[in-house]
Amino acid sequence: MASEITYAALGGIVPALVWLLFWLREDRKNPEPNGLILKTFLLGMLAVLLVLPFQKGVEMLIPGTTIITLFLWAFFEESFKLGAGYFGGLHTVDDNEPLDPLIYMITAALGFVALENTLFILGPILGQDIPQSIVTGNLRFIGASLLHVVSSGLVGASLAFSFYQSRARRVSKVILALGFAIAFHTAFNWFILKWNNSGILLSFFMVWIGVVILLWLFEKAKKIARPTYIEL
Repeated sequence: MASEITYAALGGIVPALVWLLFWLREDRKNPEPNGLILKTFLLGMLAVLLVLPFQKGVEMLIPGTTIITLFLWAFFEESFKLGAGYFGGLHTVDDNEPLDPLIYMITAALGFVALENTLFILGPILGQDIPQSIVTGNLRFIGASLLHVVSSGLVGASLAFSFYQSRARRVSKVILALGFAIAFHTAFNWFILKWNNSGILLSFFMVWIGVVILLWLFEKAKKIARPTYIEL
């Protein structure tokens, strides 16, 4: 049992760390403290455990994978990832430049990915289906993992591009971005579950387009200049 959990953890956490290193390179000129990155990553993992009871409650109230079920699942996941980002680094003095919210939100997302993928891989391993666990890990590495990165990255981008605006405007833009992230997440799951092979291809196309957009947003965020005055 211990070895199975170890293999599942390695299959879930190591790929997430690979993605994390990739995104942290975008902030290599002024990196965030390692302690805060670790804290945010761990809080992202914790968010999985906090989300599970809510998702189970949705399953009990609304049996089956209806669009409402998928929407509520996405709502809880995106909301708790935002909470992990906030309590990780977003509320600290180290969140001091427009690029930082993107880093903290993506770090929280990858923490979430690490534990979620571990749980998905563990099932086939416990069932002695090692090839299936490998396929599951690979598919989630290039699919669901990027879904979480893109959806949380969009929320981080809303904070980045409103960094020097009033608190009220930042909150309104975060709420709007969170709504879009939930819709994006819901659509991804709906296509995979209801559209068979064509849905899988469409979902993967969506997330990779999202990654390209996210990379572009990173470059734009790096160029945001501090205004001569800060809006209150």
